[in-house]
Parts: sequence; structure tokens; C-alpha cells
Amino acid sequence: MTENTTESVESFRARARTWLAENMPRWDGHVSPPADDDIKEWHRARELQKKLYAGGFAGICFPKEYGGLGLSPAHQQAFTEECRGYEMPLLLNTPTFSICAATLLDVGTEEQKRERISAAIRGDEALCQFLSEPRGGSDLAGVITRAERDGDRWILNGAKTWSTSAYAADWGLCLARTDWEVSKHRGLTMFLVPTKAPGVTVNRIRMVNGSREFCEEYFDDVVLPASAVVGEVGGGWEVASRQMFHERNAVGGGSPYVSGRGLPPTMPRVPPIDVARALGRSDDPAVRELVGEALVMTAVHEQMVERVSRALGSGALPPAGSSMLRLLHAETSQLREDIALKIAGANAATGTGADLGIGGRVSIGYLMRQSASLGGGTTEISRNIISERLLGMPREPALDRDVPFKEVKRGR
Repeated sequence: MTENTTESVESFRARARTWLAENMPRWDGHVSPPADDDIKEWHRARELQKKLYAGGFAGICFPKEYGGLGLSPAHQQAFTEECRGYEMPLLLNTPTFSICAATLLDVGTEEQKRERISAAIRGDEALCQFLSEPRGGSDLAGVITRAERDGDRWILNGAKTWSTSAYAADWGLCLARTDWEVSKHRGLTMFLVPTKAPGVTVNRIRMVNGSREFCEEYFDDVVLPASAVVGEVGGGWEVASRQMFHERNAVGGGSPYVSGRGLPPTMPRVPPIDVARALGRSDDPAVRELVGEALVMTAVHEQMVERVSRALGSGALPPAGSSMLRLLHAETSQLREDIALKIAGANAATGTGADLGIGGRVSIGYLMRQSASLGGGTTEISRNIISERLLGMPREPALDRDVPFKEVKRGR
């Protein structure tokens, strides 16, 4: 990341404040229930991203040579603070910018950086991840989607699942097995796959809250050029590890590559303090205590994001430190959902259709509370990473660690 010293943070903030007021639409506060078809929202996100790019406020922390501004995280933070209350392309934050583009910036080829990162910053393309598999659980290194070399090209076959917004993406980072003779971590390669390529099938998955954000994918003899490899052939685990670092950082709130903060309006969650005010319970001492608990936890989380992000940036903490952000995000998010439900009480059973109301938003938020323990790797994985890589505790035993993957028993 190159830091631009020609404009101070405060000057940038003032310029952003003026530009936002003159060019970006205000958010009216409307929250929609999860919909079967949110393609219109994706078109809107791309339009907003194009506005940011035309105005010179897109890709703030990405280098200039790849379409960004080459500015510091402090400049991005200033812009994030100023853009509150405006419509922003939040759908593109994760995974396009904070995970995929950030990973390509770290390990991609010059061609991949100049084409894919630049296209995303312009609002022309979106990116997704093809990582988890139907049988894989949390064992990402155990993927069995395979890519076989055929001359100067690769043939991809297999299946992926839980891919966020793959239906709206143009490219996906796909982890596949290219060598079955070595141990599972050493036989992997990362590929950049066009989602509309012949042989790629994307199906949307309906979640408990009605959203169809997640997808499953099938790859049937998908032909990829040699230039699709991200990183080194056989070095897919190193790329995936960097990708997971960015995902934990993004989920935990520490990514410098996002435009605006918060969830898109189609993910209707509501802070406990807003529930108390809307239901006229803000004077109840018991409710005030619950709201206070949520506010304190939120403040602790925000301060930890700042502290850990600073330590990661300076090298005082290794990349594994992002797991602390990931873990505290889950704890904070679930606490807020639990408290919101307690305050709402029976009101959480009200609100249907297009008019969710405060009760409907609380109930949908609670239905999705467990997702905070899953996205970006489970909280159990985060605890393992913290204990083993930060605290130096003994590693969990793994019977397949040094075994050729073709000899690892799978299924029954």
C-alpha cells in the first residue's frame, strides 16, 4: 500500500464531505426484507460504485497503478465517517473488495491486478469466492474439486457451496486440487474462474430468513488458461491463507478496502437501543441495563478493531491476529441480536411482507444470529488459530498432516 502525502487526511475529509453532499443520494433509512431476487440492488451497487470512481473516491487504499488512489487507511476511515447517511455500494464491500481484490493485490500477477482490481474499482465487475465444499466442513485444505493439466490449459471439475453472492459476480477465486500424490496442504492451486464460463452452473440457496445470498456451484469440464492460476501451481494453500486473513479482517471490521460500513439495507438488523426507543421502553431500568451492555461491547469491539488493525499494519501482530477481530465480531454480533430480542419480547413476532417494522427486523436478525459464528471461518477455528499461533499452545493432532492426499480416508 503506497501512502499519498500530497493531501492531508483533513483536506481529503473536507473534499469528500462536499462531494458527497453534491453527488451521492441520501439513504432514507428504508430497510427491505430479504428478497428472492435482489439483482436490482446489485445494479444499484454498481451504479453507486461508478459514481465513486467518476468522483475520484473509489479504491482509496488500492494503488494508483491498479485504479485506486494510493492513499492511507486513515484517508479511508475519514471517508467512511463522512459517508454515513448516504447510499453506498455496500454489496461490493464483501467479498469483492475486502477479500478477493485484496488477495489479488497480495499474490496476483500484474495482469490479474491491472484487469480485475481495476474493473472492480470502476464498478464494472464483482468477485466472489469458491472455497467451501459440500463435504468439507471447516477442513478447507481437504477440498476435492480438481483441476487437471491439459497441455497449456487446466480442466476444472467439482462442486463448491456457501459462496456469497456468486450469482452476481463475474469472477471467482477457486481453490482446487492439482496434485493427489502429496499431503493435502501442498497439492492445491488457486484459480481465477469466470462465473459465466461454459461448464459453470450457479444455483442460489434459500436461507432461513428468506435471503438467497449464498450459492452452490458445479464445475463440469471448465477450461481455464494457464493465466488463470493465482500464485504458484501447488501454492494454493498460501493464497487461501492470505485470503482467509482478509476474510477474517473484513468480517471483524478491520479491512481498509471497503466503501462505507454496515450491512446492506436488505439485511434488516437493528441495534438494541433503536428497539428500546421504537417500543417506548428506553426508560425501563432493566432495558437500559441491557442496552448499556450492548453499547459497551460495541465500543470494546470498535476499539479492538482499531488497535489490532494498527498492530497488523505495523507488523507487531502476525496475520493470525485477524482471528481476534473475527472472534470478537461474532461475540458482539450475537450479543446484540440476543439483547434486541429480549427487549422486543412478543413484538418480535410481528411485521410481515414489505412492512417489516421493528419487530420483523429483530426477528429476522435473530434468525441469522448464528451466521456470525460461521462466516469467515467458524469461531472454533478462530479460537484454534489464536491459541496455537498467537499463544503458542500445542497444535491439535492431525492424522492426515503428512499423508499423500490420495491415501486419506474420506466418507465411509
